[in-house]
Order: sequence, then structure tokens, then C-alpha cells
Amino acid sequence: MYDLLVVGAGPYGLSIASHAMSAGLSLGVLGRPMASWRDHMPPGMFLKSEPWASNLADPRGRWRLDAYCATQGREARHAEPIPVRTFADYGLWFARNAALPVDERMARRVAVHPAGFEVVTDDGDVLHARTMALAVGVMPFMEVPSALRALHPAVASHSSHHSDLGRFRGRDVTVIGGGQAALETAALLREQGTRVRVISRGDRLRWNDVPPPWQRPWWQSARSPLSGLGCGWRNWFYAERPGLFRHLPEARRTRIAGTALGPAGAWWVRHRVEPAVEVLLGREVIRAHTVPGGVRLDTMGRNGEPLSLETEHVIAATGFRATVDQLTLLAPELRSTLATAIDGSPVVGRTFESSRPGLFLAGLLTTSAFGPAMRFVHGATFTAPALVRGVCRRLRSAPPRVAPFLPERRTPVTAAAEAWR
Repeated sequence: MYDLLVVGAGPYGLSIASHAMSAGLSLGVLGRPMASWRDHMPPGMFLKSEPWASNLADPRGRWRLDAYCATQGREARHAEPIPVRTFADYGLWFARNAALPVDERMARRVAVHPAGFEVVTDDGDVLHARTMALAVGVMPFMEVPSALRALHPAVASHSSHHSDLGRFRGRDVTVIGGGQAALETAALLREQGTRVRVISRGDRLRWNDVPPPWQRPWWQSARSPLSGLGCGWRNWFYAERPGLFRHLPEARRTRIAGTALGPAGAWWVRHRVEPAVEVLLGREVIRAHTVPGGVRLDTMGRNGEPLSLETEHVIAATGFRATVDQLTLLAPELRSTLATAIDGSPVVGRTFESSRPGLFLAGLLTTSAFGPAMRFVHGATFTAPALVRGVCRRLRSAPPRVAPFLPERRTPVTAAAEAWR
């Protein structure tokens, strides 16, 4: 019986686990470390966030990204993007150095148990914990336009389905979206010899500015402070004060969560897109159906003007939207007990505890409660200590154990987990 079982071993899960270890909790972590970053992003991609805003969180601040880069003979410099593969390797290094008890099996079902929670793993084993932290990342919450949902995977996919874009070399591909995922995917496709175009609902592409120098006159910093989410006081508030953000009215919080830091490309990918990639702006795909050799997309412009095109494959780089009904990992009787906000996301308290006592949530699921920072790695630095404080408080308030009770047990890590440790 664990005090805390963390489901998910990405940046949030590993950060929570590090703080839980420091708090002396009996801890288990389920999941393949950094799986989304290792398995769902193609070579050549970079972090959009600044290196100094991409640290996983440990209580003593020892296992930072710049410390890892130093072990590899490189620097993590301001305004120099970090390759996604480097960041994934950093996460593995963090887990090893923090000595986290990661079990690489996947959780398949989470249900209520008299003593807390019961988790069934992908090999049928059953684990028990007094409290749970779900840090499942973004993969369960892929958002695909309704017009594309009935298409066969051979002709349509989500951008997160691809760890290698090589299969599209020499083919014709259409990317849907106007954010970083769409634009960087399009750039990578074009650079490998793919005929590629981008369709965006926006009337123009938006690009983030080149970050200002780290050292600036004080008056420039006062006017537009740097933060983990970019420049400006609004971004600073989102990045550095998520605890205050949750005190905003719910309607305002959910509106900000859905619109702030909207689709935009990183400054360093702009020169790779604008002169090389065809972009169709102000258009929405309203119908799609397979044709010989691919798929036909029917689009509608802002003024109702139609345009149809054929392509061999369509990639939806349309982001993620986390709602309670997508938490199919949770048994229906558990999922139905979760209170939801007006946007369908789960309601969480100040320590990230859901309306189900002992069930804590992290990452994208908590964006409407704590703000846009929860969509980025930077949010883990606030989440991890606050959540673990909540776990400790919940354990202290739990009623005494009553026999018969399950014996304490630790499930050994799998051979795969042992290999990276």
C-alpha cells in the first residue's frame, strides 16, 4: 500500500515524485519516463520554452536542465532553443539522479478502494494507494477537427502520432493548424522533400518575438519583465502566480485558459516557413472524405468562399483539450464523482486535489484552475510542492487503519525500467 502512487512519468509526474520522496512518503510511479517526448515528437524538433523555464522540479534545485547540459559538454543558453531529444534525455537523467522508484508499466484502470485507490497495470497486476496523483500529460486529450474524425489513419493523423516524419518524404501532406506544432511540423516536412501546405483558421500567422537579452536596463525589465511564459506583466502573472490566478472568477479563468497564449510559432522557425511553405489562411475544413490516393478536403473561407483540394495525408496539429470525460483511465464510477468546471475540466482545490478526496491532478487538466502555465513544463515548479503538501495533509487527516488491511508492498521495477536506472 503506497502513500502516493503517481500515474505518469513525464515532467509533472517526475517532479511530483521527487518532492514526495523528499517528504518521506511511500511512493510508486507508473509510466515510461518522458514517453511523450521520446515517442511522439520527430527528430529535429525543439522546445519552444526557454531553457531556464524548462526545469523539472526537485526540492533542492539540483537537477536542473542547465546542470544536465553541462554533463554533456554544452550550455543551456537564454534564447537558444533546446532539442526535444535533449530534453527527453534530461528527464531520464533527472529520474536517475533523484533515485525515483519508476515502474515502467502503464496504468490501465484506476478505481476506488476502501483504503484509497486501486490501480490495474497493463500486465494485470493490482496496486493500492492511499492517495493518487494523475500526471498523464497531454496524449489522452488530443483534439481533432470533427471533419477528420471518421478518416482512416492511413490518410489522417494527429501531429502527436509521429515520432518520425520520414514516411512522408516525397509525398503531398496538408497540415491543419496555426500554432507551433503545425508550423514546425510543416518546416520539417518541407526540409525533407515533402510537398506540404498549412491550412489555418486565423487570418494571419502569429510569431513570438525574439526574447530580449537576459541582462537589460532595469527600466526595461520593469516595463516588460521576463517570465517562464514570455515577456510582459500578464505573462509574468500567468507564469509566476498561478496560486493567485485560481482566485479569479471561474468564467474568467476558463476564458483565459482557452485563449491566452494562443496559436503562434517560435521566432526561430519563422524563416523556415514563410519562404518555403504554402499557407492557406482564414479557412476551416468543413468536410473530408477519402479519394483514390488520399483525401479530399473541402474548406470554407471567412466570407463563405469554398475551396477544395486533394492531398495524400492530412495531419491535424490542432492541440489538446483536457476534460473529465476523456479521463477514461478512471473507472466510470470514479470519473462520475468528479466535479467539473464550465469548460468540462475537473475542479481542483489549492493543492490540486479533485472533488474526490485523495485524488490529485496535474498538468493540462488543471489549466482552467491555475492558468496557462499548466500547459508548459514551467508549471511543474509550482505544482509539485503544492500537490505534495496537499497529499501530506490528506494523509494526516485520514482515519486510522482498520484491520484487515493490505500489507505494505513494493512492486519491483520492470527490467526495462532497471535498464535506464
